[in-house]
Amino acid sequence: MDQVLAKTASPPVAQKRPVASERHGERRVDDYAWLRAENWQEVMRDPDSLPADIRGYLEAENAHTASVLAPLDALRARLFAEMKGRIKEDDSTVPARDGAYSYFTRHETDGQHPVFCRSRADGTGEEVLLDGNVEARRGGSETRPYFRVASCEHSPDHRRLAYTVDFNGSEYHTVHLRDLATGEDRDERITNAQGDIVWANDSRTLFYTALDEHHRPCRVYRHVLGEDPANDVLVHEDPDPAFYLSISQTESRRFVLIEAYGHSTTSEVRCIDADAPASAPFLIAARETGHLYDVSHQGDRFIIRTNADGAEDFKIVEAPVASPGRANWRELVPHEAGRLIRFVYAFRNHLVRLERENGLPRIVVTRMADGAEHAIEFDEEAYNLGIEPGYEFDTTNLRFTYSSMTTPERTYDYDMELRTRVMRKEQIVPSGHDPSAYVTRRIFAPAHDGKRVPVSLLYRKDTKLDGAAPLLLYGYGSYGIAIPAAFGANRLSLVDRGFVFAIAHIRGGTDLGYGWYLDGKLAKKTNTFRDFIAAAEHLIAEGFTKKGAIVAQGGSAGGMLMGAVANMRPDLFRGIVAEVPFVDVLNTMCDATLPLTPPEWAEWGNPIEDAELYRVIAAYSPYDNVRAQPYPDILATCGLTDPRVTYWEPAKWVAKLRALKTNDAVVMLRTNMGAGHAGAAGRFDKLEEIALVYAFALWVAGKAG
Repeated sequence: MDQVLAKTASPPVAQKRPVASERHGERRVDDYAWLRAENWQEVMRDPDSLPADIRGYLEAENAHTASVLAPLDALRARLFAEMKGRIKEDDSTVPARDGAYSYFTRHETDGQHPVFCRSRADGTGEEVLLDGNVEARRGGSETRPYFRVASCEHSPDHRRLAYTVDFNGSEYHTVHLRDLATGEDRDERITNAQGDIVWANDSRTLFYTALDEHHRPCRVYRHVLGEDPANDVLVHEDPDPAFYLSISQTESRRFVLIEAYGHSTTSEVRCIDADAPASAPFLIAARETGHLYDVSHQGDRFIIRTNADGAEDFKIVEAPVASPGRANWRELVPHEAGRLIRFVYAFRNHLVRLERENGLPRIVVTRMADGAEHAIEFDEEAYNLGIEPGYEFDTTNLRFTYSSMTTPERTYDYDMELRTRVMRKEQIVPSGHDPSAYVTRRIFAPAHDGKRVPVSLLYRKDTKLDGAAPLLLYGYGSYGIAIPAAFGANRLSLVDRGFVFAIAHIRGGTDLGYGWYLDGKLAKKTNTFRDFIAAAEHLIAEGFTKKGAIVAQGGSAGGMLMGAVANMRPDLFRGIVAEVPFVDVLNTMCDATLPLTPPEWAEWGNPIEDAELYRVIAAYSPYDNVRAQPYPDILATCGLTDPRVTYWEPAKWVAKLRALKTNDAVVMLRTNMGAGHAGAAGRFDKLEEIALVYAFALWVAGKAG
């Protein structure tokens, strides 16, 4: 099978058109810089505007990938059928009550997109508010190649709906307003929006975030129903290119929040009285480099999660609504090193925090009347928790979700006073799933500097752990994002074929606290890559797999991880899947005109101004460190309209890999010509993409039969 695939077709050869640059006394030549379209911003809005030579090259790569993987078509079809068979196609969420109505989403059999619905509070009288399947066909009989509803919010009086749509994956959203009595959209439409929207309490005023010419969300506007969007009022603008804005609402619905955020390092929050939407926003605390905080509201006070005063893993303070500045902050929950407070949710009489300790999540409930607190207990060795705040503020009910790598997701309603829970929903796997047939474990791999890297494992009980099993090792390790040990039904298609599935909780995430994140960014970024390699080596040493039998997988910043470890230790891996990989790190971070570069400097460093960080990035940037050596088989994917990781990064990387590799490894690129960073929007189209990746993994592992 290996030779059949590897020799099926000759790959395209990218032309070399050298472009030289010099910075900090170093001269570099980029042979493939031409793959970046000069009109890339236009391409984000209109993919058809891509220059013909670049389109021709990307289409040749797609044809090559299709040709190479053609012998796996039957396997891909089986994988798709298996994964689709694990989806309850006519599923729905647990309704969330909001006064006289309960709101929920559901899917229909064969439907690609969600249907947004409501019923009366007693559960009767279902009403469809927005059918994503219908909207995806609006204007024609055929479904759009790409369609995604990013947000859907009903007005407080339940009479209107605001929703945002992305039509090509570029994350330029259009805001639509619908009268629910008629089911018709109003004429006023707002374009170039970020996608986040908040209603004021008058049900006539809508706040939204707009994108600038560099795709940066830097302005918040106020729209009043019936008025021309061209006349919308600018509420707040942030001129600092290192920050972007988002909007949300406190659980009490008393305040609209405008948050300025500089990638996991610095934040600043302003509030608008939702009962007085025309009032000016007021500041909670001015930004200070390294200070992160977020805001909830309860009665006459704000509840603030903050890392001020050395609280690396965060503490909780309160501040009067009338004078919320730092001078008036009073501690409610002290900082404890190693206990990361991730989120705080305020109810009228309770405070709920979602935290992580020893790598595992925990929900803690505090009764405000007397300060009594308790944690909700769980039994499994590794699991994931989530909180669904809902619409009600004056309630003792907390809704949360639980799953593990073996246990499908369960939704519970928990009475914070009685300390009792009721399961409202359990994820159904129609084709069948027996959790007792699988094992989930948490082990720790020793890193190069003595740190212990958590690794979550899933495998069948009947899988022999004698070193012969193939293993898929997933990693991310950036932006403080922790990868949960949650249930993933799709993984069973690998595990049932003898794979061990592993997640390496490497530095750069917050899996072991905020310090775990700080120890994997900026000048310490190589800890992320070395942790992943340490996890692979430990899994080999413990007999879960063997050298050369590991398929590594990561996407976006995790795709950068894939590129780095492919350069550093190609001998460890049989195959690598790099999805929308951020691999041209040095060039991207040296280009302040790209959508996310200035905000990203807080994560990677500013190589334009800092010569030392320039050299740090240059030493690990995957594209810059491709060299003449054997490489594993590699499958890279990207989206043409991706504003986060632009399509030319993986295209350039693949071209360079193919030119320099010294073995007959298969290196493939698949570009989704009609989607962006998240790939296909339809739930079944997404399964087709996963089936492609899994077929590749099974092939390189010798399990494609």
